[in-house]
Amino acid sequence: MVAAVQWIADVARANDLLREVRTSTGRITEIVGALKGYSHMDRAAQAVVDIESGLDDTLVILKSKLSGIEVRRVRQTDLPSVVGNAGELNQVWTNLIANAAEALDGRGIIVIESAADIDDVTVTVQDDGPGIPNDLLDRVFDPFVTTKAPGEGTGLGLNLVHQIVVDRHGGRISVESVPGCTRFEVSLPQTRSESARG
Repeated sequence: MVAAVQWIADVARANDLLREVRTSTGRITEIVGALKGYSHMDRAAQAVVDIESGLDDTLVILKSKLSGIEVRRVRQTDLPSVVGNAGELNQVWTNLIANAAEALDGRGIIVIESAADIDDVTVTVQDDGPGIPNDLLDRVFDPFVTTKAPGEGTGLGLNLVHQIVVDRHGGRISVESVPGCTRFEVSLPQTRSESARG
């Protein structure tokens, strides 16, 4: 009788472990797929880019950083693609979403909205954190400007974002910030202009 009870307990434990392995395997598959999509290592530098897929992959990569934060997605149906470098654009989404998460310090709301008009695809990243101080707002895209404590940030992330959006993709980026609402807006042309091809 004792042996039978032990055997049943062992089977139950084995089933629990098998469920954990399946869950872990699913999560690993999700992360690997997101990393592949995020890095776009197997694609040409300039290609048609699906903005929604890039945002989805970025959110998977940043999942642990977003713990405790409510992320809301507002998507336009049939969002047009843009021509650009998917890996670079994913760096833009990573910087903007990670900065919003750090500003919220584990609690709050990030709203990520994607939309298009006749010419542009626009992505906005908005958080309900403390906001960017007024004395830094006009310089936030300059190199070495940071809202983080000394030693915690290089002040290069938003400068890189600006270079990728404006110089490399011929787009625009703007920021508005007051306590309780910081909103970054990135607009990318649906077809790159000749001036942005350099």
